Amino acid sequence: MGNLFGRKRRSRVTEQDRAVLQQRDKLRQYQKRLSLGLERERALARQLLRDGRKEKAMLLLKKKRYQEQLLDKTENQISNLERMVQDIEFTQIEMKVIEGLKIGNECLNKMHQVMSIEEVERIIGETQDAVEYQRQIDELLAGSLTEEDEDAILEELNAITQEQLELPEVPSEPLPEKVPEVSPIKNRPKPELVAAS
Repeated sequence: MGNLFGRKRRSRVTEQDRAVLQQRDKLRQYQKRLSLGLERERALARQLLRDGRKEKAMLLLKKKRYQEQLLDKTENQISNLERMVQDIEFTQIEMKVIEGLKIGNECLNKMHQVMSIEEVERIIGETQDAVEYQRQIDELLAGSLTEEDEDAILEELNAITQEQLELPEVPSEPLPEKVPEVSPIKNRPKPELVAAS
């Protein structure tokens, strides 16, 4: 039911990755077995020394030393496997980048086929010709106005400007000459000034 409405998600782990990871897991299990064996042999060597069997304990310690070296080799192999997994992942990323560059290059080539340098130069030339033609039309229109036309344009501009400036009307009555009396409250000194003197 989970895939009824959605796409099935593909796993990002490839068969190569699985094989490498399985090898790593097997090496880890082997490493664990060796470690447990080393502990038992060490305990057994102690017991042999207590029992006075030095030769047998020495042989057991040599075997233990050999297994420790195997343990180191196993650790190196695990590191190599993990490095290999990282190298594979990086190579896959590089391949995707190269594929992307290849697709981008193909797109650019197709675009270049559609529009060549000659085509671009032709379009630029036509654009410059059209701009020059428009400039000539503008000059002809500007030059066709006489001095009277220019004066009429200025008068119309002044009339429009005057219409936009609506000034308030000035009263025609004379202004009163009598100055109103000042209220006694306004002439009283301020309280802080009285206290200071």
